Amino acid sequence: MDILNSVFKLAAGIGLFLFAMYLIEEALKNLSGRNFKIFLQRIAKNNIGAVSGGAIVTAVLQSSSMVTLMVVAFVGAGVFTMKNAFAIILGANLGTTIASWLVATVGFEMNIEVISYPAVFVGGLLLIVFNKRKSIKYLSYFLLGFGLLFIGLSFMKTSMEAQVSAFDFSKYIGFSPLFFLVIGFLITLLVQSSSVTMALTLSALHVGVIDFNAAAAIVLGSETGTTIKILITALGGTASKKRVVLGNLFFNIFLTVLAFVFLKPILLLITDVFNIDNPLIGLVTFSSLINLIAIIIFLPFLDPFAKFLEKFYTDIDASVCAFITNANIDEPETALDLFRKDTEYFIHNSMSFNLTLFGVDTELLDSDSKFAPINLKRKFFSKTDEEKYLYLKHMQGELQAFYLSLRSKLDGDHEAELNQLISAVRSSMHSVKSITDIESNILNLQRSSKDIKYEFFLHNKKETEELYHKLSLLLTKEKNASFGKLHNIFDDIQNNYSATLNNFYKKAQNDPIEDLDFTTVINFNRELFTSNKAMVMAVKDFMLEEKQAEQFNEKVIYKT
Repeated sequence: MDILNSVFKLAAGIGLFLFAMYLIEEALKNLSGRNFKIFLQRIAKNNIGAVSGGAIVTAVLQSSSMVTLMVVAFVGAGVFTMKNAFAIILGANLGTTIASWLVATVGFEMNIEVISYPAVFVGGLLLIVFNKRKSIKYLSYFLLGFGLLFIGLSFMKTSMEAQVSAFDFSKYIGFSPLFFLVIGFLITLLVQSSSVTMALTLSALHVGVIDFNAAAAIVLGSETGTTIKILITALGGTASKKRVVLGNLFFNIFLTVLAFVFLKPILLLITDVFNIDNPLIGLVTFSSLINLIAIIIFLPFLDPFAKFLEKFYTDIDASVCAFITNANIDEPETALDLFRKDTEYFIHNSMSFNLTLFGVDTELLDSDSKFAPINLKRKFFSKTDEEKYLYLKHMQGELQAFYLSLRSKLDGDHEAELNQLISAVRSSMHSVKSITDIESNILNLQRSSKDIKYEFFLHNKKETEELYHKLSLLLTKEKNASFGKLHNIFDDIQNNYSATLNNFYKKAQNDPIEDLDFTTVINFNRELFTSNKAMVMAVKDFMLEEKQAEQFNEKVIYKT
């Protein structure tokens, strides 16, 4: 029973440590997240600045994975080059060792309960009393995280002490360093935090479960294990994102292999040259040293390394547009035809995205579309909602840039057509933005236990689904859209806006609801109305001739 208790205590310590790291990360990210991003962008203009910036930001945030994911996103957005990215990642790997120094010195050399218990008390009190004030809320997150981190460490340490008294670990000390390297990789793969692996290793080293050599090998294994989470996030991403993540994997494998080959000389350097006799300080020195050596080795070769990575994923087109990538603006009429196809593709995906946020099964809409093979190839259906939204924003940017290049090549009539097409793209994106803005309202209404709110949601969901079905039929079945059909659809949207809200008000008289619920319903109805109008205007600009489109604009009356 004592053995089982110590195992559960170890598991609880790991859980508390992970939760504490999450709280600290959330606190610092929300209190200073934008400042860190701006700081990274400003300082990443040269290699030394980028390495320093990566180290400083990670030292504060204490999550190299979070900084790496941030950098990958910047590369995907075109803010950073791959060279910038790797310089920051090199610094981030060094910066994350600061937590290890804190754990090794404060966590094992002081009575950590003296620090942790008051921090948890103050953090919990602030969270309960001032949870509506953002700055106080995240300050309490930080205090709770700080306290729980050391409580978790204490659990791990005492659990390890209990294990020592119950088991004879001496027979494992003679195992090959490769065995311990694999252990470090597997632990980090499981918990996805090299900081947790380091804390466990320090605890085991502190009580004598493992020796200094084995501990160093475990830390080496954790260097590669933490990259798996980042690899998963790049699946389905752009070529540039995948190259950065692949480069990060190559870097960590190289660092692990190199340090493992020279493991004994490096450890002798720490113990005999630096004269560090405290194994805990020696271990964190080892962790910092190998990352510092990696910076010195890699920094001069960032340019050729970035060029080397360009050879990978060459079959993945960085462009998200499906047709204009094959266009030549020196053949403007052909380019215009391809622009038209991409505009229709954009409208189709925008409608699919909006319906997905409503929880509507878009299988029929997607499978019957001529764009289904393109979306399957580009893994559009497997993307998260956030990834789909970024995909559409990226596509709009490409279409806008191509529009500016093409417009000077076209004559009057063709230029007017191009103007309508880009207007259709903008209206479609406006529709998407409006639905995205009320995503939280959609979830609120969809999950509400109040019938009046849930029925209101179901009605609007059905109306939106029917609207998109009509618009999809116009796009796929009619070469020339009927002015009258589009006008009738627009009238239906406006009538539904007023009728739905009035019907809700009548029901609310007999079924009182809170003021906040009224705000949710009104905001939802207004943004949905705006979104649906914008989608009709997108189809109008795509399908009607110039004069008909102008007449349509004059006929419709916008209500708010």
